[in-house]
Amino acid sequence: MKATFGAGCFWHVEEIFRKTKGVKSTQVGYSGGMKQNPTYEDVCTDTTGHAESVEIDYDPEITSYNDLLKIFWENHNPTTLNRQGPDVGSQYRSIIFYHSEEQKKLATEMKDQLNSVVKEKFKKEIVTWIEPVSNFYRAEEYHQRYLTKFS
Repeated sequence: MKATFGAGCFWHVEEIFRKTKGVKSTQVGYSGGMKQNPTYEDVCTDTTGHAESVEIDYDPEITSYNDLLKIFWENHNPTTLNRQGPDVGSQYRSIIFYHSEEQKKLATEMKDQLNSVVKEKFKKEIVTWIEPVSNFYRAEEYHQRYLTKFS
């Protein structure tokens, strides 16, 4: 099964999911934009509409989609619009790209549950987008498993 998330710079996001039990493979790329076959340089202009994202191939017998959603929510700030840490721009937005109506339902339910807690605690709302996966364009090879190249 596949899951696709955007939560800031894809290097960190990929590494978290890559180490998750039940995840068979990950790849980083660009989703949700208008330009076909964008490059990193294109996406960095913040004009293509793409989000840096991670496509995950996972075994649902070992790791559920809800497990992946929990990891997604716990490892970034879903209340900052188009920003994660020092990275600013719509390419760094918090987004869940669903592959099925069931994924959409689960993502929306979890977002609604978390939003009530977040609003009470931080006085902010979750700004995470939830939209169907469209094209996923694999990023350049030097971005794949980037953090493992320096450890």
